[in-house]
Amino acid sequence: MKMLNVALPKGRLGEKVYEQFAAAGFECPSIKENNRKLIFENEECGVRYFWAKPSDVAIYVERGAADIGVCGKDILLEYSPDVYELYDLDIGKCRMAVAAKKGFTDDRERTLKVATKFTNIAKNYYDSLGRDIDIIHLNGSIEIAPILGLSDVIVDIVETGTTLKENDLEVVETIVPISARLIANKASFKFKSELVEKIIRSMENNND
Repeated sequence: MKMLNVALPKGRLGEKVYEQFAAAGFECPSIKENNRKLIFENEECGVRYFWAKPSDVAIYVERGAADIGVCGKDILLEYSPDVYELYDLDIGKCRMAVAAKKGFTDDRERTLKVATKFTNIAKNYYDSLGRDIDIIHLNGSIEIAPILGLSDVIVDIVETGTTLKENDLEVVETIVPISARLIANKASFKFKSELVEKIIRSMENNND
């Protein structure tokens, strides 16, 4: 029997995703055990799971180490991996947004300074508006940038907006809604499409 290799994002989202796979008939009880194992398989179901950093899932899938995986739409938009995007799991919902200090107005006479770790999403968004920007790539605590005058705005994922409010920032534009997507390696999908489609059908039925 062909084993289906599945990359799950570590953390709360991955646990929710696993529950969806389990409900679709692809459970793997050992994944629930409190141990340091990284790979879990259930030969009867023909499935092998492993945990990966959320931003790495698409790399495992693109390069064929995983047949399918789950990652946020933000990763797909930012890195454009060569994979099939098969299904919106409708969980892990948030949005990619532009935020700034309260009362900010954009002076279009000058270059807009944008702090973000999503440089491609920010660039593509502002290109579509014909806006000249200077991108400042940061990896963490992006909210600090406009407070300290490093940037005019930030482009980041917003879930509840609490962190923004606590730092006197507000969303000024929503770029795109984000949610978790099921992705597949293109070659694997050809050879294991029956099994992958069975998973999608089961998930769709459970989500109805």
